[in-house]
Amino acid sequence: MSTSPTLTSIATAPTPASAYDESATYAAARDRSAVLDALIDEHATEDPARFRMLTGDRPTGPLHIGHYLASLRNRVRLQDKGVETFVVIADYQVITDRDSVGEMGANVQGLVLDYLAAGLDPARTTIFTHSAVPALNQLMLPFLSLVTDAELRRNPTVKDELALSDGRPLSGLLLTYPVHQAADILFCHSRIVPVGRDQLPHLEQTRAIARRFNTRYAAGHSVFPEPEALLSEVPLLLGTDGTKMSKSKGNVINLRDSADETAARIRAARTDSERRITFDPNGRPAVANLLTIAGLFLDEPPESVAERIGDGGAQGLKAVVTEAVNESLAGHRARRADLARDPAYVTSALHEGNARAGEVAERTLATVRAVMGMSY
Repeated sequence: MSTSPTLTSIATAPTPASAYDESATYAAARDRSAVLDALIDEHATEDPARFRMLTGDRPTGPLHIGHYLASLRNRVRLQDKGVETFVVIADYQVITDRDSVGEMGANVQGLVLDYLAAGLDPARTTIFTHSAVPALNQLMLPFLSLVTDAELRRNPTVKDELALSDGRPLSGLLLTYPVHQAADILFCHSRIVPVGRDQLPHLEQTRAIARRFNTRYAAGHSVFPEPEALLSEVPLLLGTDGTKMSKSKGNVINLRDSADETAARIRAARTDSERRITFDPNGRPAVANLLTIAGLFLDEPPESVAERIGDGGAQGLKAVVTEAVNESLAGHRARRADLARDPAYVTSALHEGNARAGEVAERTLATVRAVMGMSY
């Protein structure tokens, strides 16, 4: 889950997770992901629940082009293929690593606006918030009985937060973040979770919780399926300053930005002094990043974009990127502006999603109580 690590995906992790270095495991996941994509193409419309998907974002600020390229437009693609889709706005997860909720209401509304503007259809995609679905959060209690303190502390996100804490105590909510994420995925019996490579350990923790619940409490019956990863093909994008793209750093191009604001951000982007534009991710990472962004919006290889710019230098590169981003997002921004003028519709879409997710969560919790002998 959404910063954010690509993946957006599962709801955005509070801090960047450590690289997932088990190459054999990653290769197997990549191969299985390709199979899943092919199966979705062939069978999603026949049996949407077979490919039920959970993904989401933390409402810590506006969505940016990294979210759009890595996850948002892929969610729309899968929805349109017939995949039954759940999108969680992980408002409770905002306080895993923050002292206040910030502008939560405005941030949630902004996310819903971008979801709808991008093409997510509230009749086909369930958009909901953590805080509105108590039965989902109640699943954390039995799930916590299935993991150890040591397992949680080995989780990459938790390890990274500990390393960066500078002596600040680790909150219980952050320590149990992987279990909350498992509840997000399992409450709706999600079969597919779009993730980036560094989110694979999170998904494996969820798979372990599903297995353990089925074994310990359900006598081996499959109450919860083990979800599978649908890996993102979008590479990790850098911000305009050449470092990791991050809302908190202000080095992003927001989906809600105007064309002029976008042009200004790209003009200020870091490049280098070489006149000839070439795609060299190792030697010229800032230039390669801009070429990658242009290529993703233009649906062509970054090498082709570089060849077309040739000796146009940084100015020519930035002109191409600006045009690619603004032309590609023009429709999104127009739809977003129209939706913003009808806040009642935006609110109703979220309320309907909350109600639908609540019904699903209550059914799941009733099953959990039954198999645990707690239906009194």
